[in-house]
Amino acid sequence: MTGEGIGFGKAIVFNEHFVVYGVPAIVSAIGKYTIAKVKTIDEPGWRLNDNRKATPNYKEEKIEQQKDSINRILKKMDIDLSKNGIEITLDGTLYCASGIGASAASCVAIARALSNHYNMDLSDEEINSIAYEGEKAYHGNPSGIDNTASTFGGLIWFEKSENNIMDRISLQNPVEIVMGNTGKVADTAAAVAGVRERRERNPEKYKEIFARAENIAYLAKDAFQNEDYQELGKLMNENHKLLQQIEVSSKELDFLVKLARDAGALGAKLTGGGLGGNIIALTPGKDLQERVANAIEKEGFQTLKTVIGATRGMR
Repeated sequence: MTGEGIGFGKAIVFNEHFVVYGVPAIVSAIGKYTIAKVKTIDEPGWRLNDNRKATPNYKEEKIEQQKDSINRILKKMDIDLSKNGIEITLDGTLYCASGIGASAASCVAIARALSNHYNMDLSDEEINSIAYEGEKAYHGNPSGIDNTASTFGGLIWFEKSENNIMDRISLQNPVEIVMGNTGKVADTAAAVAGVRERRERNPEKYKEIFARAENIAYLAKDAFQNEDYQELGKLMNENHKLLQQIEVSSKELDFLVKLARDAGALGAKLTGGGLGGNIIALTPGKDLQERVANAIEKEGFQTLKTVIGATRGMR
């Protein structure tokens, strides 16, 4: 018997890093996903076949975190592998890179596959909570935003608190984006720790930046609901500036952001942990999406063309 589960990739559209401190963020699942399959084997413990395509060295650099993550998930689900073990196989259309929720997608997919395999019949809320536990191995102190988007799909307003606030933002029409991959594997835990340290050193400066980030989130929510993509693009550009000010961008990310804007993207910014990984460019319409992707690819970088705002029927 085989259990199977799915987890979507994600793009944080506004306020990565700020979200850790309770500032609202906007995140969307993207139309790419990870599939996990689980089957019983005759030996104790677990083994992994990771068939996902990835940025060079991504899987090698994340292997210890991945082992820790799977162990955390099994512990949280109270699964005993001392007699019969399991084999976990990961696959799917989501390319493993920093900034697109690859770790969250695998946590959600594995949790769903285990629930399926052991007939646990867990709800999305329970899956999300298990995936959050798995994410701790990758992020130290995750905001919970990645696993939430990966579990529920769609476009989500997210606030981290005692009980996380999560509201759907419904879009009439999903909108095209381009994600550009720097090819650098980022250490999100180190990026998060760096922000915390600098914020403690410069509380006044950071207070001002964080207040502006919060303001941007509310303006962006309105722009989404009005499908005002020009305004949304401007807000993305401004959000990138704030992320530069808290020192989580990099020369590669800034290069790709400029490249996307010069090719006509309405807005572009880093997405995810920063210091490498991906950018997200707002490119409504297939023609503009194609033009921006070509400009990035011409410089030798990989792109992912997808949409934000689609609901869970994306597979």
